[in-house]
Amino acid sequence: MIYGITGNPTKPELWTPVSKVVEWFRDHNYDFWLHEPIADGLLERELISPTVEQKHSVADIAEAGDLVLSFGGDGTLLRTAHLTGPNDTPLLGVNIGRLGFLADIEIDQLFEALEAVVAGEYDVEERMVLRAEDEGAFFGTEWALNEFVVNRSGNAGLINVEVIVDGTPLNTYWADGLILGTPTGSTAYSLSTGGPIIAPGVDAMILTPIAPHTLTVRPIVLPAGSTLTCRVLGNDEPYVFSADGRSTIFDGHDLAFSVERANHTVNLVKLPDQHFFHTLRSKLMWGARRSEKPSK
Repeated sequence: MIYGITGNPTKPELWTPVSKVVEWFRDHNYDFWLHEPIADGLLERELISPTVEQKHSVADIAEAGDLVLSFGGDGTLLRTAHLTGPNDTPLLGVNIGRLGFLADIEIDQLFEALEAVVAGEYDVEERMVLRAEDEGAFFGTEWALNEFVVNRSGNAGLINVEVIVDGTPLNTYWADGLILGTPTGSTAYSLSTGGPIIAPGVDAMILTPIAPHTLTVRPIVLPAGSTLTCRVLGNDEPYVFSADGRSTIFDGHDLAFSVERANHTVNLVKLPDQHFFHTLRSKLMWGARRSEKPSK
């Protein structure tokens, strides 16, 4: 197996653990590639030699490894997923961020996790992905592991978003914005706006309004096989469409797009002792008293 290594080079905490992983791979004669920005950063900090940098640096991490290690937070893992694209490459997220729902291997678990991976003692979770396609020529086609978001830009007022599900009108949302998310995205932006937590294995998509004008408008869970047709109505103010945080600003255009389940998945590496419920307990402190750690 060939391993790829990427991460967030803006995080100072990145470089020491990555350099130790490089040393560990070399000591055990495992094949690996370093994403070019990571290799350059290690060389600049004299954590690898020019020879190692030249031998193991690669510009396209998507073609580099059979399994890719992503060092950073959840945002870094999302970027890694989009770098590797819809090619089924398993991703192992190492958390040097904050919560870490996707990047859920902590630094003190790193080498235990690597030993398990090398031994083949891991599972691969196939995470549902959404696909959006516009009806004009605004953004073409996008996909998202977490969510698509339509929301107002800057000081603009509320926006109107019409949503039709499988040909039947659902609602016209008058709100700061609207989140169209996956079960994976249910612990991201949607959670902070009052959306439900959905276990990753559930086939569903979530519509979560952001600060809706009407209090009776609540989040709704829809079947994963649904086709959503969305239209931003009569808007003369700028607004933003984003896919996993990658944003495009529209200035008064009537954006119309459809959202449905994508044909590919994003594959996450999970160790035998990892479970979504444990992640909830440890990250959200469920079941923990203020003076103790959450139970495993």
